[in-house]
Amino acid sequence: MPLPARPLLALLALWTALSVLAALRPEALLDGWKLSGAILGGLALLDLGLSWLRRPLTLERSLQGTLPVGAWSEVGLKLRNRSPWPRRVEVFDDLPDTFAFQDLPGSLRVPARGWTEFRYRARPLRRGPASLGACHLREASLMGLWRFQLRAGAPSPVRVFPNFSPVKKYAELAVGHRLSQMGIHRRRRRGEGREFHQLREYREGDSLRQIDWKATARLRRLISKEYQEERDQQVVLLLDCGRRMRGCEPGQEAVSHFDQTPTALLLLSFVALREGDAVGLLTFGSEARWMPPRKGRAALDDLMERLYDLEAGSEASDYLAAAEALGTRLRKRALVVLATSLHDEDDDTLAPALALLRNRHRVLLASLRDPAPARALETPVRAFEDALLHGAIHEDLERQRLAFQRLDTRGILTLDALPHELPIALVNRYLALKRSGD
Repeated sequence: MPLPARPLLALLALWTALSVLAALRPEALLDGWKLSGAILGGLALLDLGLSWLRRPLTLERSLQGTLPVGAWSEVGLKLRNRSPWPRRVEVFDDLPDTFAFQDLPGSLRVPARGWTEFRYRARPLRRGPASLGACHLREASLMGLWRFQLRAGAPSPVRVFPNFSPVKKYAELAVGHRLSQMGIHRRRRRGEGREFHQLREYREGDSLRQIDWKATARLRRLISKEYQEERDQQVVLLLDCGRRMRGCEPGQEAVSHFDQTPTALLLLSFVALREGDAVGLLTFGSEARWMPPRKGRAALDDLMERLYDLEAGSEASDYLAAAEALGTRLRKRALVVLATSLHDEDDDTLAPALALLRNRHRVLLASLRDPAPARALETPVRAFEDALLHGAIHEDLERQRLAFQRLDTRGILTLDALPHELPIALVNRYLALKRSGD
């Protein structure tokens, strides 16, 4: 749709002023006013007609079909001009509201019968399916009297996945044996285990049952057997998708604490698969999704497909129903990782659910800790109201500590971590359990 540009509006303003003068002195200015109006109208129509004759611009968008949430990705726009005149175009891409961007809008000169390319950066803020619409183009007419608002290009559907960079970093560092840079502690399990690994010289702390007496007699020095952990276990992720997981940072409402949980679970899954374990998934709360425990790279891909578009709902999760649902699907003993967010034991279904799971499986309760109380305690106490707030927060934190302590006494492993700490903390706890043989 053509709109008058600033030069045309300025000429119209001058012609309007001339009409006022012509009304005052028609004998001197009326003919000039008519002539100038005819010239202006003719130029405007000529400019409009010539611009309509131009062949439309074509646009191609290039970007990855899958994008990591919270990370910057590059988007390319290629404009092609088939007209015999060069064209200057302003470009603004049609991004979803959940995308941040840089370097938009762009101003491009497209040569005659040629093409030019423009790149900008986009950062999705939410996981799940999204779509970039047709691109918005704005260009002036040949004489600059009109401006055109155009849309070019086809929509581009994308899928926004959890940010896989911690997993990639783990893989890179694992190859170079530099996992400590991520805060991951790989304590090698020595001594008794379930699978024989190798013979080695006796070390202080080895038990008598580890000594290989035949090799000791043959070599005339103490030789011990070294074992490694069993590599055929199951790790099942039990993910809460209820309202407990909808917390978010002030000013960052687009990214909830739940959004950081899939990243932690994917990193744990990647490590568990490398350790030889099978990984499965059951979600509960707003949506129930089930993936039986599997091994190999295909299991990780399948897990990503099931996690990438999950959202925390507004309803309360039923822990007992989730435990019963898992019991009907999972027969073999496994390490069940329950990812949720607990303030205290205020849910009537939690205790029986944990007891039910504990009867058959090893249970690790991984709880997302709300960072708001810790930040509130950093503020200085200047008034009586501040002292009351600090006292209430300390009381609440102590109640949470006692709740987790009670769970520990019942044989439930617990992990209480801030959302950004969860990936590494969860991996470290898993590796510790793996090396201990529990």
